[in-house]
Amino acid sequence: MPTRLLIIADTHLPLRAKALPEEVWAAVEEADVVVHAGDWVDVALLDELEARSARLVAVHGNNDHGVLRERLPLVAEAEVEGLRLGVVHETGAKQGREQRCDAAYPHLDVLVFGHSHIPWDTTTPGGLRLLNPGSPTDRRRQPHCTYLTAVVDDGGLGEVTLHRLPPRVPPRG
Repeated sequence: MPTRLLIIADTHLPLRAKALPEEVWAAVEEADVVVHAGDWVDVALLDELEARSARLVAVHGNNDHGVLRERLPLVAEAEVEGLRLGVVHETGAKQGREQRCDAAYPHLDVLVFGHSHIPWDTTTPGGLRLLNPGSPTDRRRQPHCTYLTAVVDDGGLGEVTLHRLPPRVPPRG
């Protein structure tokens, strides 16, 4: 049976939003593995994701301090159905990213990263798949807040889907 992944990063709670969108929480409930590529900001989301997800693979980001840095690594690696998955917050500038990641992570099949808030899906010359889900709460200069879902089947990464969230409506008052 395929393994379902939910991939998020740069949630910045509660600075950019009060909570994750309900659509993302529904995806948490459906996922077999939740991947978070850092910039949580507050430990409450980590606690909630640990409680509500079947399996969490996560790292801290540059905006995470204190308890988040104590509980989360800079780089995480996991095997999912034979797929060698890595997670890191930052990979550096867009220029040269593929070559840097090939050199730094030659043993991985997929590397998930965050930081830029820009969705990214490429395969390096060395065959490493690079995925950035964007942000479900802080679109910055992107047209939409986003996250990714993916399927792992028989040791390979199958369908990867970029989900665009509807714009948040500010409360009236």
